[in-house]
Amino acid sequence: MGRLGIIGGHGLLGSAFACYAATIAIEAPDRSPVCVFDTRDYAFVQRHGHHEYRPPHRVDHLANLGGLASIGCDRILAVGSVGGLRTDQRVSDVVVPDDFIALGQAVSTFEDAQGHGVRGFDARWRRAMTDTWQEVSGTEVTDGGVYWQTMGPRFETPAEIRLLSQFADIVGMTVASECIIAGELGLSYAAVCVIDNLANGLSDDTLSMDSFEAGKAANQPSTVATLEQVARALA
Repeated sequence: MGRLGIIGGHGLLGSAFACYAATIAIEAPDRSPVCVFDTRDYAFVQRHGHHEYRPPHRVDHLANLGGLASIGCDRILAVGSVGGLRTDQRVSDVVVPDDFIALGQAVSTFEDAQGHGVRGFDARWRRAMTDTWQEVSGTEVTDGGVYWQTMGPRFETPAEIRLLSQFADIVGMTVASECIIAGELGLSYAAVCVIDNLANGLSDDTLSMDSFEAGKAANQPSTVATLEQVARALA
């Protein structure tokens, strides 16, 4: 078995997760440089960049995942910050999606017929990750659900959310693309998605960057604490 790779998103920005680890700079031709935090147990990459922030539509998923693969990672635990699409959801709920919608999101490592493969979350790896996260956190995890990827970086309008909520449970801007690229590289991939906000129009309060950041800040300590234990257990 290879190594565990972890990719964190907006919800982990500014946190101390893996900050003690040695860093490795990985560069490949025509790709963004990647900073990997390499612990003895696992390797961690911040998908939005370590030194300079890259918004969702500018994330180089091939560079991030290829960097982890180059140091021996064969499975990826991704952490995503998402918006909830259902009125019964709460900020801080955790969803482990089992499917996604990414219409119009043209991402592939291939320029030929190889890109026609079927991609999705790895069922066995997703099961192991879900069970471990739930056991470690001691809280209910929503096992399964549909992740709808939008282009970003703007938040969706209330009208868009009314459409999305008919078919999906959570909305984000990166996980589906990441999942597709991981599959093309032969990496097992699953994602833990933390609801940092209720999507635009679902709450009585107007969604703003302040409220989004407040949700992220409230969730970050528990997310980091759980992730540290889950990473050690799964590595």
